[in-house]
Amino acid sequence: MFIALKNQRCGYIKQAFIGALSFIIVGCSTPPEPISSVLPLTKSQLVELPNAQVVVTFPEVNPSSRFYVNNRGTFKAYKGRGQLLIQNHNAQSADIYINNQKLDVSQLSANTLYNYSLAKNTHNGVNTFKVENILPAGASLTLRFAFPTLSDEPKKHIDFTEVDTLIERDVKAGFPGAVLAVIKNGELIKLTAYGDAKQYQQSDLMLLRPEPMQTNTLFDLASNTKIFATNFALMKLVSEGLLNINKPVQSYLSEYKGEGRVQRTVKDLLTHSAGYPPVFDFHRKDGSYGDAFYSQNSKTTKQLLLTSVPFSSKSSGQHVYSDIDYMILGVLIERITGQPLDEYLEQQVYAPLKLTNTLFNPLKKGFKPQQFAATELSGNTRDGRIKFDNVRTSVLQGQVHDERAYYSLDGVAGHAGLFSNAHDLAVLCQLLLNNGGYGDQQLFSASALAQFLTPQSSDETYGLGFRLAGNNQARRWHFGPYASAQAYGHTGWTGTVTVIDPAYDLAIVLLTNARHSAIKGSQKRYEFTGKQFETAQYGSVVSLIYEALLNQ
Repeated sequence: MFIALKNQRCGYIKQAFIGALSFIIVGCSTPPEPISSVLPLTKSQLVELPNAQVVVTFPEVNPSSRFYVNNRGTFKAYKGRGQLLIQNHNAQSADIYINNQKLDVSQLSANTLYNYSLAKNTHNGVNTFKVENILPAGASLTLRFAFPTLSDEPKKHIDFTEVDTLIERDVKAGFPGAVLAVIKNGELIKLTAYGDAKQYQQSDLMLLRPEPMQTNTLFDLASNTKIFATNFALMKLVSEGLLNINKPVQSYLSEYKGEGRVQRTVKDLLTHSAGYPPVFDFHRKDGSYGDAFYSQNSKTTKQLLLTSVPFSSKSSGQHVYSDIDYMILGVLIERITGQPLDEYLEQQVYAPLKLTNTLFNPLKKGFKPQQFAATELSGNTRDGRIKFDNVRTSVLQGQVHDERAYYSLDGVAGHAGLFSNAHDLAVLCQLLLNNGGYGDQQLFSASALAQFLTPQSSDETYGLGFRLAGNNQARRWHFGPYASAQAYGHTGWTGTVTVIDPAYDLAIVLLTNARHSAIKGSQKRYEFTGKQFETAQYGSVVSLIYEALLNQ
């Protein structure tokens, strides 16, 4: 039996398959009028229900002697939005209140699902619910509150003139381009493109017709891969009980041993305290460690990562930001899941969220170069200053810039290689603000996220992979002066920055192609001119966004 319920105002379909039962409840950007959808079930049918941020059955099994603490709770929602699925087991009637407003549930049928829009009941932030007078005695029902989703239609105008002026001034002065997304209280309140996605065809030769930046332009996220790919996978594995970060790495990668490796834990890698050097140039024969560590083959590189790459510090403990840590974590994910890193993430993380623009090696998967913001003008040569076997020399567009990811790990690595656009990242930021869920999908638990966001006692700006604002404003260049101590995020070498601030229910995604610019300087001391602009310094843009919100 198949039941499809279509909400005309919202234009989406809620589906129920009765038998091997599964339900899909999809949120909408335009809130529908409150409706009640009824799905009758028989006792013999097995029910596979969607994930939810809160799942609670009433009456409580072990109620408190304090009457007014029973059969109550909270859920996160936004004004004019929210979905509640009521699974009635055998009750004939009950009083259900949302924010002290009674729902119209006058009569209930046994073994029936009721799907309610909470559009007239919710406000931004924490909402309350309570259930009373479940009849007859011994009857029960289960409430399931869906995770909030992102609305693309903001209800309130915010004046972002100052941040627009800053970025547009830089673009006029020669900065290549950017896309800015701001997420506040579950709404994408700003999504703006500036400048060009591609200005040069080679070296310093300008295009006659630059390719304009679009709001859906995809970017090489560089080290933001660490949080939006590797961390998402790791938190999912922790939530599923497949990974314990306090165990030695060798528990999951048996060949990871020798030279003190057996003492290194997964947490050491996550906090950049395993003792590895910041970078390791497998792709060059003239690297500081010699030909023995040369590799432009993914399988060989992974073998070197697990068995041979030397520590720069013999003991773990000191924080030294290193891409090596996250390269190894990428291999660890592959070993636990039995899938290539890109396949696992694209199938198990991004596909359930319908994020089709977040992926590795996009040019091999049907995307065209024109869909991407370009990066370095002369491949990886720094305008001819650097040479090595198979070095790229043309403008990079849709290929990961990072040399170790591209040459040595076939474009798929735990530290770099992910491409995405601002809208997809806005959804992932909202999922983080929801503590691991979105709509009817839950990727990881709130406790797993909390574990990854715990400041390290040795340096409060380090979480597990995430960089934290902390209390001492040591990273105000990243988070600005207004971010709460709970804010977290990351930066990327190509010109990307993210800020997620739960205290304000806020996220900021700034994607730039700052490296798509001329390089000036000597053979050994040089700089991308695009990085000299204020927009490329992150903190000023972030600061002006907070001011626009706090001073409205």
